[in-house]
Amino acid sequence: MSWDEFFASQSRVMALRSTCPRLAVGCVIVRDKRIIASGYNGSITGDVHCTDVGCKMVDGHCVRAIHAEQNALLQCARFGISTEGADLYVTHLPCLQCTKSIIQAGIRRVFYEEVYRPDPYAAELFAIAGIPVQQVHSNVELLIKRPQA
Repeated sequence: MSWDEFFASQSRVMALRSTCPRLAVGCVIVRDKRIIASGYNGSITGDVHCTDVGCKMVDGHCVRAIHAEQNALLQCARFGISTEGADLYVTHLPCLQCTKSIIQAGIRRVFYEEVYRPDPYAAELFAIAGIPVQQVHSNVELLIKRPQA
């Protein structure tokens, strides 16, 4: 398993913690082949979870959930961990708002597994910022079906 597949698999595992019944998203931020933060989409600390009470929908979006990328970036901010030059692995292509946060946080590369609601302006912003965005596959099934030694 390559490093990209490994970290993409870790983002897939993080998605298992999601409290959003609409789409489970996970994210890990990596520097020097070490995970420095992780996140999944769900409610903010102290709020009820969508899985318990349903989504709070406004204009077709759940406003209760915070995105996995935001959770991972905010974890770094909360604990004083620099994201400058780090890589971000996420299960789904980042939305426009997450794209802006990723750029401002100094992330150097973005890896995603699945396309979800691609935003042309987000792609343009990544290009302007010189941040490569690459699709990778987790191969998480290798972790599940790994032969016993």
